[in-house]
Amino acid sequence: MRSRNPVFSRRGFSRDNGYAGFNAAPQAGGPAVATQGNPYAQGNPYAQPAGNPYAQNPYAQQDLQYGAPPQAPATTGRMTMDDVVMRTASTLGVLVVAAALAWALLPVDDANISRSYGIGIGAALIGMVLALVQSFKRKASPALILLYAAFEGVFLGVVSSVVDNRIADGAAMQAVIGTMAVFAGVLIAYKAGWIRVNRRFYGFVMAAALGFVFLMMVNLLFAVFGGGDGLGFRSGALGVVFGIVGIILGACFLALDFKQVEDGLAYGAPREEAWLAAFGLTLTLVWIYLEFLRLISILNSND
Repeated sequence: MRSRNPVFSRRGFSRDNGYAGFNAAPQAGGPAVATQGNPYAQGNPYAQPAGNPYAQNPYAQQDLQYGAPPQAPATTGRMTMDDVVMRTASTLGVLVVAAALAWALLPVDDANISRSYGIGIGAALIGMVLALVQSFKRKASPALILLYAAFEGVFLGVVSSVVDNRIADGAAMQAVIGTMAVFAGVLIAYKAGWIRVNRRFYGFVMAAALGFVFLMMVNLLFAVFGGGDGLGFRSGALGVVFGIVGIILGACFLALDFKQVEDGLAYGAPREEAWLAAFGLTLTLVWIYLEFLRLISILNSND
């Protein structure tokens, strides 16, 4: 498992099992060479054209020919930060519109909640299937990614409406603000160099995520077959603790996402890879939002 975001475990956003490029950032104006004290620089697969995952991109190949990965202003055909921002905004825009429509058109009163729940769960399952299909495709499919965002938005709209109207008034807006705050905080910390995404960071996050998912699956099985709250990992005091842990893990995955996008930009990823970046960032933001929503609902249920 290279990343929780399956899109970032694919060619172009992961190298040498997902972390060979860490601490081996490209240097403008010269070839990518190993530096003393950097154990990963010698394994930089981009030092030779044969190891470049974007070797099919003529712009990346041209950069390598002159001895350095791209740092100059991007040209047509190469992914830029504007491409990533626009694709991410489009994907999140579709998700938000779908969520708003689901909130407005699928009431969660006593007479309609079962139907709304059914539609929400069905949309979640379809979204999960679409996400898996995109994750295993060789290239980004904008239509598939936007369809995923639409169905995921329906699910989020129903869940948010239930929590907001039946458990904690204003919970959805609080979760949105919390998600935005985490995104902004991680971005600032990453750009300032306070978060260093290296092998140790990657290994710690992956181990913590695997343990977290395993415990949640065990808790779900106990809840399904034993009834109640299972082992209590998602309710009460333990639920609060695991909600905070889930948010922290989401923040860590945002840092990994930023690193992978930065590497794609630096090494001349083709423009269509921006859709994969948008897809991966959307997955992480949905994770953080749901953890905030669950945490808020638990805190209000304990009042």
